[in-house]
Amino acid sequence: MTIRISLALALPLAFVAAAGAQSPARPNIVFIMSDDHAYQAISAYGSELSKLAPTPNIDRIAKNGAIFTQSFVGNSLCGPSRATLLTGRHSHAHGFRQNGNQFDNRVWVWPRALSQAGYATAMFGKWHLNYSPEGIGFDDWKVLDDQGEYYNPDIITPKGRSIVEGYATDLTTQYSLDWLKNGRDKSKPFAILIHHKAPHRNFMPALRHVQKYRGVTFPLPANYFDDYAGRKAAAMQEMNIYRDMYEGHDLKMTVAKGSAQLRYNRWPGAFDRMTHAQQAEWDALMQADNDRMNAANLSGRDLAIWKYQRYMQQYLGTIAAVDEGVGALLDYLEESGLDQNTVVVYTSDQGFFLGEHGWFDKRFIYEESMRTPFLIQYPGHIRPGTRIAAPIQNIDYAPTFLDFAGVKGAETIQGRSMTPLLTGRTPRDWRKDVYYHYYEFPGFHAVRAHYGVRGERYKLVRFYGQDLDAWEFYDLKADPNEMNNRIDDPTMAAPIAAMKKRLVELRREYGDTSGPAMR
Repeated sequence: MTIRISLALALPLAFVAAAGAQSPARPNIVFIMSDDHAYQAISAYGSELSKLAPTPNIDRIAKNGAIFTQSFVGNSLCGPSRATLLTGRHSHAHGFRQNGNQFDNRVWVWPRALSQAGYATAMFGKWHLNYSPEGIGFDDWKVLDDQGEYYNPDIITPKGRSIVEGYATDLTTQYSLDWLKNGRDKSKPFAILIHHKAPHRNFMPALRHVQKYRGVTFPLPANYFDDYAGRKAAAMQEMNIYRDMYEGHDLKMTVAKGSAQLRYNRWPGAFDRMTHAQQAEWDALMQADNDRMNAANLSGRDLAIWKYQRYMQQYLGTIAAVDEGVGALLDYLEESGLDQNTVVVYTSDQGFFLGEHGWFDKRFIYEESMRTPFLIQYPGHIRPGTRIAAPIQNIDYAPTFLDFAGVKGAETIQGRSMTPLLTGRTPRDWRKDVYYHYYEFPGFHAVRAHYGVRGERYKLVRFYGQDLDAWEFYDLKADPNEMNNRIDDPTMAAPIAAMKKRLVELRREYGDTSGPAMR
């Protein structure tokens, strides 16, 4: 029997069966997560940048369902974010605080909970928590080794490791489609995690997209040449586009044509993974532009702007295959009729700087880093075109998927199901503030450890460590680009005090005693 729920009552728990029951009403779950995909680079979010590099298939999810405009992570770094989405817990609670830690596959995770409740489960793409997802509860999995390579990556499966010729994004999409079509137990509802490596650094588009944005001039962020006045931690970072990006590894520059050394700053495992034919095609596509750049002999501000444009061409070109893959998955779901009982989510493991403050990468509590896209569709249960401004965090993913499936969650979960928000109405007791804590220092890019709280209007952060102990405070309404640290502004004394009080409360609520105590 098909049970229909009106949009006004579109809450999954109103109709899902008890855990373990084989009810067709239990929805399938397709969770698509890219790596470092900035919300600014998704055209559904409406930035000027994204209008020049649209993502029509990812946008389909927002058109068919809902887009969250205030989606955040609690620690903007790949491994910690992935551990959080699986466990519904902040970094200090699940213990994976920085890349290089090892995730304990035995801890409670929502994919295993769904598997135990009768779901068919699978995971394809980037794992990046330890060697493999063995023991997590997946019926099938194929994962990249560590960060993975864009071209001809090592693929780890339950049977072992092998090098597979192809492009990582396309392989991840194909593995997912193969499982959906022929690899799963079709008597069960399913949950599939599709984790793309793209567009993680070093931003290598598929050969078909290498020149996709040739000739496009992307708008330079207003604070691209930020001088970091009043922000000590911002001045100490090593993630500046025009100072810290490698010309060869990141920007795909080569020396002049005819030189015996065609490429410099090569990073083993990147271009070196290509076949001779792939490398020849890449060079044929890029060399003419590189020769023109070399002949221009740019320097100073002009060179800095050129580096931004080349960064955007490579980064956005890398996203193109992800968008195509999302389109292929949505097409299959619609053609097979599965879309009517399938929840589809698109998100990223964190945000990313696209030239704001002159930066690439993430890590900081600032908006472009801690904000992440979150789009979700569920035909008949989420009104198409819904926009949701209530703040969510990646600790909320696990309880949400359990709620859809009618499965009881673990007491350790620190997040909350987002399903009440999908009606377009925000519960009165929904959070107004989100907690953040970044740990990885010393580490890549020299971003100092810090914790803080982001509220409806204000943001408070404390940077800490042997060489820095500093507070920052921002009025996000008056200063959305976070350029003016007002921690010493006497007119801000009252909101600063209120935010410090709230930060103490959140640290106590989540049980975070790591880092220096509040003072």
